[in-house]
Amino acid sequence: MKQSRAMSLVEAATNVVVGYVLAIATQSVVFPWFGIETGLAEHLTIGLAFVGVSLARGYLLRRLFEAIRIRGAQ
Repeated sequence: MKQSRAMSLVEAATNVVVGYVLAIATQSVVFPWFGIETGLAEHLTIGLAFVGVSLARGYLLRRLFEAIRIRGAQ
């Protein structure tokens, strides 16, 4: 079954949102181990800096593998 572009975007966005929440939690635990003290606002901002890249990466990889799958089926 072929995945539509819209569903690829939904999947990638869901992956990024879950990753974002995990990143904030991880930063809150790991940063102090390295002597990096930041507040919640900084954690959220740092996480947002990577959201766009993560979303694009997930979407583009999904589309790449979908194209490979379609070519292999022909």
